[in-house]
Order: sequence, then C-alpha cells, then structure tokens
Amino acid sequence: MKEPEGVSAIDFLRTRSLANVVQAEIERMIIEGELKPNERVNENALSQRLGVSRGPIREACSALGAMGLIEIIPNRGFFIRALSNDEALDLSKARAAIFGSLAMMLAETVTDETIAMLRGLLEKMEAFADVGDVHEYYPINLEFHRQISQAAGNQRLASLYQSFVRELHIQRYRALSTGDTLHVSNKEHRALVDALEARDPLASLVAARGHILNGIKRTWEAGQPGDSVPAKAKIDPRSVGR
Repeated sequence: MKEPEGVSAIDFLRTRSLANVVQAEIERMIIEGELKPNERVNENALSQRLGVSRGPIREACSALGAMGLIEIIPNRGFFIRALSNDEALDLSKARAAIFGSLAMMLAETVTDETIAMLRGLLEKMEAFADVGDVHEYYPINLEFHRQISQAAGNQRLASLYQSFVRELHIQRYRALSTGDTLHVSNKEHRALVDALEARDPLASLVAARGHILNGIKRTWEAGQPGDSVPAKAKIDPRSVGR
C-alpha cells in the first residue's frame, strides 16, 4: 500500500498496525456473535469501546469487507454480512471439495514431521474438547485445517480454501458450540490424520471431504440466532452430499 502524502513513515506504520489490531477484534466480535448478521457497524460506539479513532475502524471494516465478513453499502455504511442458507450451502460444498483435494495431494508427499505436528494439534484440541471450551478449541481447529491446506503444496487452492473459511466463520463457530460436537469433530480429524499417515490419497480425500460435509449438517442443526424454526426443518441435511 502506498504511503499517504504528508504522513511520516512511522505514523503510517503505526496506523497500519493499529488497523490490524482493530480488524482482529472486530472479526472476533463477528465470529462470537457480538456483532450480528445484518447489523450496521456503529463506528462511534466501536471507537469509544476500542479507544481508537474512526479511521482504523473504517480501514479494518474495509479489509473485512474484502474477506466477505462485512458488506459495504454506499452512503449507508458497513453491515455484518448475512449469508443466505443457499449461499452458505454452496460455499460449504465448495470448501468440502477443495479440502478433500488438498488432503489427497498432501497424502502423496506428507512428511513424518507434518504428521507429528498435526497429531500435536489433535491433542491440544482434545484437551479443550474434554472441558467443552469452544473458544480455545476453535483457533486450533482453524490452524489444523490451515496447516493441511498449506502443506499440500498448491498455493492457489490453499488461498481459495482460506477465502471460503473466512466467509463461513460464523456458521462454523456456532456449529462447534452445540452438544458434544467438539469430540465428534476431533474424531473426524483423527481419521483424516490416520489416512494421511498411511499415505492413502483416496482415504484422505474421503475423510477430509466427509469431515466438511458432516460439519455442514452440524451447522444446520445448530441453526441461526433468532431462528424460530429449527434449521434442519428448513434444509434437508441429506442434500449436502448431492
């Protein structure tokens, strides 16, 4: 990004760093439901809450808009993006296909070091699953998926996969917050790592794709904030595999 005229390099870097911190905090508020779908971002309230000017907030919201978490409506402001059921389902199916492909590719080249790293993440997730701590489990879950996508060795697919992950943050976090989902999810993670360790591309594809498709079903069962009708009554979960 070009440095603005009349602004020193140090001030420019300080502003960029502050905007990154603000962006991370707003993203957390979106994921954890403090800012709800379709809600307008109150720049003044956020400015007071975070102790920053409106500039970094606007910059952060613009960045989150590029990530698909915020919608920018001209002359109206920033709004928390609300995915329709159909949009979320399409994104999730695409994510399942790409993650399956990445896992299949990784199985052909995976190293013992990568397997050990993934198993370490599994154990960390299991510890938080035992106490039902989704807040601590979720970022490790994100890292587990990210490591697999990066280790597969295809940056174009990995980048596309991560873009889907960002758009589906809210739905995935909510799905992991219900019932005994954390243990179920991590059991699927283990099956995937077992397939990778066996260097079995087909089994890895099936395990990775199946994990995402099962997550879609858990998402619909978790529903959306304010739903008066269970999500599974709105969408047939059997459709996710079609």
